[in-house]
Formats: sequence, structure tokens, C-alpha cells
Amino acid sequence: MISVVIPTLNAADALARCLASLVPAAMRGLVREVVVADGGSADGTLAIAEAAGARAIEAPRGRGSQLAAGADASRSDWLLFLHADTALEANWEEEAIAFIESAMMECPRAAYFRFALDDFDARARRLESLVSARCRLFALPYGDQGLLIPTRLYRKLGGFKPIPLMEDVDIVRRLGRRRLVMFRSRAFTSAERFQRDGYFSRSARNLSVLVLYALRVPTPFLVRFYG
Repeated sequence: MISVVIPTLNAADALARCLASLVPAAMRGLVREVVVADGGSADGTLAIAEAAGARAIEAPRGRGSQLAAGADASRSDWLLFLHADTALEANWEEEAIAFIESAMMECPRAAYFRFALDDFDARARRLESLVSARCRLFALPYGDQGLLIPTRLYRKLGGFKPIPLMEDVDIVRRLGRRRLVMFRSRAFTSAERFQRDGYFSRSARNLSVLVLYALRVPTPFLVRFYG
């Protein structure tokens, strides 16, 4: 029923945790395949993917290009896009099943997970609250919150654009608020970048990139600025 698409680039340290969170859904037959779209990893990423039973494909480097290639290679009626450093909360599949069943009787919609970080720091909780507010006010989830979408709706939208950054914002803007649902289940993302750069500095940079993107600043500059 679901093809999971994961873009990777030297993601060996995180990928196993991401894949492990999909196992219960795979055992129930909900996840039919996992497609790892790799942008040229030089570590053990592909070995981990293949050992877990995922199908690894080569794709032009860049998250948008890799997500698009993974979707093109998928064979299910639903697509779930995940980042390699994101793991879904236990029992997420229950909510996904209910959503898919309801979507069969309503207009096609997409869903995303609540943002969470794998860090006990109080700053992580504050950031999670801010992300939740952003999603509720502006219907603007990021890629680290996952995206579950009917394949036909994905195709109708034109899929992910082959851009290296902000591909997640681009596609949810095309979806629009009325076709987006936020799950109660959480997607736990690695806090490594925030721990390394500082919670305030990294959050400020992420917000700056969003503003610059809205002002149509060229993508190559955004990539360099994002770091």
C-alpha cells in the first residue's frame, strides 16, 4: 500500500534507526517497499539499506532530485517521504491506516507528522512547540516531518522539483492548507545539527533561509547560506 522514499547521502549513522521504525508497518503489510534514493554515498549507507531489504537506486545529488527519483521508482498507491535521520514514533501505522481509509471516501489529501527531536534538552521542547505553531498557523511542515501522500495526488501536483533545498516547502505550498493533515504521531529527527550549531543559531538560520526563499533569492546562495 505504501512505498517509503528516503533520500540519502552518507547517512550510515542514522539510516538504521529510520528503517527500524518502519518494520512494524512492513510486518502488517502497510509498507510494501522502501526505496533509498542515494546521491553518491561513500560510507556504508547502501550496505545498510540492502541488508534491511530496501531497494537502493542511484539519483542525481540533491534532495529534490533524489526524492523525485525515488518516487518515480516506486510502485505503490501511497508514498511516504522520510529523511534518513528521522524515525517515526511507535504505532504510527495505526494513524496512517485510519487516514488512508478515510482518504478513500474524501478528496485526496496528504499528511505529515508532529516534529520532535531526539534530545532531552529543554530547548528542544521549545523548538518543537514553535514548529507546531508554525504548522498550525501557516500549514508549513518541513521534510523532517515526513509526507504521506496518494501517488495520484503527488503526480497531479507535478512531484518534487529537482532543487537541492526548500523542495519540501515548495510541494506543501502547492498542496495548500485544505489538503494537509497533521498526525498526532511524532517524527523524531536527529538533533545533531542543533547541538553542533546551537539551537538559537541554527533556528535563526533556518528561518532566514525560508525568508530568503520567499524573496526568490537564487537557490545556490541558499544552499551555501544554509550550510
